[in-house]
Amino acid sequence: MIDKKLLPYVEEMTEFNIALLDMEFIPPSQDIKERIKTSRENVQLMMSPPVPEAEARVIETTNGDIPARIFIPNDIKGIYLDIHGGGWITGAPQMNDAHNLAIANEVNVAVVSIDYRLAPENSFPAAPDDCEAAALWILENGMSEFGSDSLLIGGASAGGHLAVETLIRLRDRHDATSHIKGANLVYGIYDLSMTPSQRDTVNKYPVLNKSDLEFSYDMFLPDVEFELRRDPKYSPLFADLSNMPPAIFTIGMLDMLLDDTLFMAARWEAAGNHADLAAYPESPHGFNMFPTKMAEFANRRIIEFLKNIINT
Repeated sequence: MIDKKLLPYVEEMTEFNIALLDMEFIPPSQDIKERIKTSRENVQLMMSPPVPEAEARVIETTNGDIPARIFIPNDIKGIYLDIHGGGWITGAPQMNDAHNLAIANEVNVAVVSIDYRLAPENSFPAAPDDCEAAALWILENGMSEFGSDSLLIGGASAGGHLAVETLIRLRDRHDATSHIKGANLVYGIYDLSMTPSQRDTVNKYPVLNKSDLEFSYDMFLPDVEFELRRDPKYSPLFADLSNMPPAIFTIGMLDMLLDDTLFMAARWEAAGNHADLAAYPESPHGFNMFPTKMAEFANRRIIEFLKNIINT
């Protein structure tokens, strides 16, 4: 499962993980409002500067106006809907500016990165509703806006969860699968009742911990009992996954969400879809956003996958 080409990068990742553990983040408060504020401030600390190539727009959807950052390359072969991570309670499209610029220019797709509503101010189903509405806007306006109605969809962490939920809604509610060419699913959350790796309480993960996950779930699904979170409308790991597009699943092997990706990739393939599983040693949650050779390799593999899909 592990590409031998990655072995030279393992030592660098090990050293980087030690540095991560030594980083000083604002400690979370027990007060809910303070903890949310802290989470958002910590994300801001790690956020890269915005790139000038991004066009800030507001797209008018059936679910209301949704802010977006749009990247338009010289040659457009399709459209990529990007859904940022942040545990449904934090994050912004700007988080992915550098990656989205690379995808736009190298894959030759217009990138629409949306600013969906966050919990707890807007808990479920606000975020998936916004993502569904944005995808429909692209399908309905793609030809006039960008000259294409071929859709790629991608997301990381909570964004991966929302990407899969959007794919399922597009299939079940709108019969739109013929326009969806592929998916880029990066360390997504697919079981909100918690896979075995999520339940691991051993402190061996440099980024996420069990408390963080539980807090995010409680904010996103405040009125849903723990056992009921296995419902497919919350946890896509339990959904019917037939007629899904080809997907690349990227995961670090030091990520608490490891099992989510391993299980989802297996179910994706078992349902008759193509699944490209890319697992990276010594790599924690969010690893492809870090300045390492492992991140460069992972991001290059994602871009090559998307290029092959959009050119097929």
